[in-house]
Amino acid sequence: MAESINLKLKIWRQRNTKDSGHFETYDMPGVSTHMSFLEMMDVLNDRLIRDGKDPVAFDHDCREGICGMCSMYINGRAHGPLKGTTTCQLHMRHFSDGETITIEPWRASAFPVIKDLVVNRSAFDKIIAAGGYISVNTGNAPDANSLPVEKVKADEAFDAAACIGCGACVATCKNASGMLFLSAKVSHLALLPQGEPERKERVMRMIDAHDEAGLGSCTNTGACEAECPKEISISHIARLNREYLRAGMSQE
Repeated sequence: MAESINLKLKIWRQRNTKDSGHFETYDMPGVSTHMSFLEMMDVLNDRLIRDGKDPVAFDHDCREGICGMCSMYINGRAHGPLKGTTTCQLHMRHFSDGETITIEPWRASAFPVIKDLVVNRSAFDKIIAAGGYISVNTGNAPDANSLPVEKVKADEAFDAAACIGCGACVATCKNASGMLFLSAKVSHLALLPQGEPERKERVMRMIDAHDEAGLGSCTNTGACEAECPKEISISHIARLNREYLRAGMSQE
């Protein structure tokens, strides 16, 4: 494997939400194949700053595949070409010498561009604020076995809780639906006894918040699951629908 490759980056530049935006192309010679994708972006920005130019704005935080901040569309794929991988976990060895890499922000009306590759994902915050929590009496830490949970349900809840809220599901869905994110949060709490007291109200409030944020309806194509870096299953969307029907019937 070559130690370094020469690349051309075609990056979306947009000064603010109101700006129409455009692509700019940058030559990147001698990129180490050992770099992560974000390290490569750091090298580009360092060069732009030294040249007195505006660096490319992009979100990042943990750089460990946990926080979901590193959201980019890379060559037409959310988080790039690898399955089950966030942008920060993507390395330059997966690209070819002489390749042109197109980098864009998430494309969804509910995620307006703030600048360049940074989008406003507060729509997800509103969904969580509507019901992504439990209300419990505080005090001494309870014994770990005081609320037994079936192994199957515990595993399913854990898989749902793996969602990092990056928004790849919204960016990938042709309807810009956030149903995979929403269903993961609802499913996580619906499967656990701690989430039972607010189970019915939670799903109603969170779906209302989803729709009010301007996120679309599920397409049932499975694109969200295919592009999710944590490989959240669309079976959680089926559970979300059951939870919603159950809550609706109880109100009649």
